[in-house]
Amino acid sequence: MCLIVFAWQHHPDYALVLAANRDEFYERPTQRAQFWAPEHPDLLAGRDLRSGGTWLGVTRSGRFAAITNVREPGHHRPDAPSRGHLVSGFLTADAAPRAYLEALAGEAEAYNGFNLLVGTPAEMAYVSNRGGGVQRIPPGVYGLSNHRLDTPWPKVRAGKAMLTDALEQDGAAPERLARSLLDRLHDPTPAPEEALPDTGVGLAWERLLSPMHIVSPTYGTRAASVLLIRHDGQVLFAERTYGPDGTRPPDGWFRFRVKDGRGGKLR
Repeated sequence: MCLIVFAWQHHPDYALVLAANRDEFYERPTQRAQFWAPEHPDLLAGRDLRSGGTWLGVTRSGRFAAITNVREPGHHRPDAPSRGHLVSGFLTADAAPRAYLEALAGEAEAYNGFNLLVGTPAEMAYVSNRGGGVQRIPPGVYGLSNHRLDTPWPKVRAGKAMLTDALEQDGAAPERLARSLLDRLHDPTPAPEEALPDTGVGLAWERLLSPMHIVSPTYGTRAASVLLIRHDGQVLFAERTYGPDGTRPPDGWFRFRVKDGRGGKLR
């Protein structure tokens, strides 16, 4: 997943508003978001069918997690464990967000570069295995792509502005807000060349990767996802998927209420 923008404890109606695009090679097999029955019937997420993990998910107890890769060409280790298991590991655990991330310290370097967000309705935390340590997320609006949290890449700045505007225009109704965010995530506008970061992939790839929504013959935005958790415990998860030929099956919509207990106290 290459773009995540989120508002944490920032809106009077929502504990979390998260909008994300997952970018991946089309040849990588993927399962659309669904509950992971029978082994984890309370876990809602897509699934990477090659390695078994996920990039974004939520549970009926209100636990949520998402991950992005760190873009560092020349440093990818094909034998490293799958980063997607860091997401599913939190979603199937009982540990508090910061405790879970702190427990990863001894094994984090075994993975290729990652940024990991984890939370419950009561707490949210972030870590990258490329430095900075575990960070508690204070209330606010944030953006994350394939570098550290809030690195001001053009798509991160555009995504945060998009999210702020959507909350102002459409935040009163969850379904309207989710549809608005899914539509706004589908923005293929490339960044101006002078604004592109230099991450070592070459100018052609920097251009290709610069929009919020990426389109190319072999690599692109495979899924757009919106996760809303209201202060009253109502959860809405919406997913829009894209194929290499521009096909778009019907959006997936899931609604439930956070169970009492492990998810933490809601206002």
